[in-house]
Amino acid sequence: MEELFERAPIPRAYFKLALPVVLAMVASMIYNLADTFFVSQTQNTNLVAGVALCTPLFSLLIALGDIFGLGGSSLISRLLGEKAYATSSWVSSFCLYGAVVIGLVTTVLLLIFMRPILRLLGATPATYAYAKQFYRIMAIGAMPIIVSIVPGNLIRTEGFATQSMIGTMVGTVITIILDPILIFPLGMGAAGAALATVIGYTISAVVLVGLTKHYCQVISIDVKQSRINAALIRQVLFIGIPGSITNLMQAFGTTVLNRYLVDYGPTRVAAMGIVLKVYMIVMLVMVGFAFGAQPLIGYTFGAKNMERFKKILHFDLMVEVVYALVLAIILMVFAPQIIGLFLHNTAVITAGTYMLRAFLLTTPFVGAILVYTTVFQSTGKASGAFIMSIARQGVVFYLAIVIGAHIAGYHGVIWAQPIADVLTCAIGWGLARHLFNRRNRV
Repeated sequence: MEELFERAPIPRAYFKLALPVVLAMVASMIYNLADTFFVSQTQNTNLVAGVALCTPLFSLLIALGDIFGLGGSSLISRLLGEKAYATSSWVSSFCLYGAVVIGLVTTVLLLIFMRPILRLLGATPATYAYAKQFYRIMAIGAMPIIVSIVPGNLIRTEGFATQSMIGTMVGTVITIILDPILIFPLGMGAAGAALATVIGYTISAVVLVGLTKHYCQVISIDVKQSRINAALIRQVLFIGIPGSITNLMQAFGTTVLNRYLVDYGPTRVAAMGIVLKVYMIVMLVMVGFAFGAQPLIGYTFGAKNMERFKKILHFDLMVEVVYALVLAIILMVFAPQIIGLFLHNTAVITAGTYMLRAFLLTTPFVGAILVYTTVFQSTGKASGAFIMSIARQGVVFYLAIVIGAHIAGYHGVIWAQPIADVLTCAIGWGLARHLFNRRNRV
């Protein structure tokens, strides 16, 4: 572990930790595209729109897992840099079993408040039945989805990024196999898409826990070590909650966007559902690089090796921005053909092409945003992590879409996200300069 984190050349250490996470994200991306493709093959616009409206629910579950996955891995990375191995074991166990409890509570609450939540998500009489089918299965499977996020993050703090990738990809592959079987031959439609997802994440959770027990020397799954003091809990939550809020804001942003698009008809809602899935081609890989670098950033910061810390950040920024720029250009060129793969509907293709190109235009700024956000998380800068978590798809996006819709109508709604990307990047740059002193300035 020390060889990789302290002495290996930065590019080698970075890619050894990040590439398995990127590959896992690519597998997740393939699943998202396959899921959208299979759902779209029903050629039922209301069904496609109903599933799209439930996208924020999935984001909510991932966000709850991130409280313990990101919060725990951030703290553990710094503790490992400080050589505090015993404390790391207790923190890891607390995070795993904390996620189990939160998952069970979430299932109960989602089922109790199903009808008002679906209305809040924008379900209409035409889409409600399909959205309900998807929602109910996801609610029942909330606990394994939430839990699966935790061990995948924690074992990477010991350098086992490949094992984390394997655990994640096993569940993803099974989900892709089950998706068309449950949707078509078994005739389950939207419920089939949700059930495939729940089964896949359940298998991932089981495999990741098994890999943790087999490989890790510090990370613990012993329930007897799950009780930690209030100071450590606060450190997990102070970083985990902002990390969670980032995903909650994604859910919030998608909900607000769908609510504004509902006024322009189900065709544009369906088009946006496809666009958001395709957009993940860029986003998931960027997130993979950002999350993959987190253990290296946290460990180096905890070890107080500030010269190496600064070089890692510069390399991280270069990778994110160059990747985003190249892939965004390729997808913008082939946008009509990509949208057409999902729905053979001229109106959907036209609307989706316009939306996708607008979103892709500012992806290099999103790459920088991810670096700033993960640096604040990895170094325990809770204020910076919190501000970034509520900015891009929260406060800044909401203001942009309200003002944009008022001034430019439909076009203002579509361009709200690119505007929010640029403004949030500027905020991240300013925060980085403010939160790090001269020695640590990025």
